[in-house]
Amino acid sequence: MFVRGLLAAVVIVVSIPAPASAAPGDSGVRWSVQPSSAKGPDGRDFIIRRASPGERITDYVGITNLTAKAQTFQVYGTDAYTTDDGSFALLAAAQQPTDIGAWIGLGAKQYTVPPNTRLDVPFSITVPDNATPGDHAGGVIASIAEEQVDASGQKVLVDRRIAARVYLTVAGAVAPTIKIDSVRLEYSQSTNPADGGVMTVRYLVRNTGNLRLTGIGSVRVTGPFGWELARTGAMEIPELLPGGSITITEKITGVQPTVRLAAEVSVVPATFDEQLPAVSRSTGVWAWPWALVALLGAALLYLLVRLVRRRVRSRRARVVPDPVTA
Repeated sequence: MFVRGLLAAVVIVVSIPAPASAAPGDSGVRWSVQPSSAKGPDGRDFIIRRASPGERITDYVGITNLTAKAQTFQVYGTDAYTTDDGSFALLAAAQQPTDIGAWIGLGAKQYTVPPNTRLDVPFSITVPDNATPGDHAGGVIASIAEEQVDASGQKVLVDRRIAARVYLTVAGAVAPTIKIDSVRLEYSQSTNPADGGVMTVRYLVRNTGNLRLTGIGSVRVTGPFGWELARTGAMEIPELLPGGSITITEKITGVQPTVRLAAEVSVVPATFDEQLPAVSRSTGVWAWPWALVALLGAALLYLLVRLVRRRVRSRRARVVPDPVTA
């Protein structure tokens, strides 16, 4: 649990298919949340809907109380975002949603669920007239706030949350685009010249469009004249919500220093319906073959010393006088 002052907030957002289930805390309360219908769960992993600006649609989440005592849950909608490591996350409870979370409406703020019972809670999504086309992501959260005592004896409020993901595609012009914002290279040589070196490639991938995207990334390393030295395997890029980004790091071993190394990063993006054209970006780094430079330097020094010695011997031979005859 994460404690801040007198408030401890535990956010549980399960990314595996529904139902998402909360493990028991100190109080032993367990519950799950999943997409549902008026007649019960309908087999969906997530709530995925389409609507037009100005339209109002209705859906359901099933909240199951897995304990032998009635439980009261705070139920509300909020926005989603992509974390720095590419995970799907929801806003903290104290943050006010400004997107789909603000469009989600429920009949009440609290729902009491009897023991070992599922309650199918209806909610609505009212799309504003000026809603931007494309994907909007959020979740419907069921939470329990409990007062507990921490290890130091201090009372803290623990907010435990689980949610059902909600994806809404607003009708209109869509622009599924992805961009490689930056590529950074580092190169370090091995103590054994025969082993080459290690190239570290870091690149930032950003979803600049209005649809959620995944993708496959790869790196190609070349030397002078386009000579290919290494190529990575496919790196899966997780789901990026519109505006989301992730920094990917690849380490490539056995790269020989060839004075100048170049790395080309290629990303093939895809929506959940189709694959899109690849995007790429390149940069370079200096990689001097110091062992070879040292060897050439030693050879050049050796030749220079021999040349100097030869000239010295030649000059001495020219200044020796001829013997005088009587």
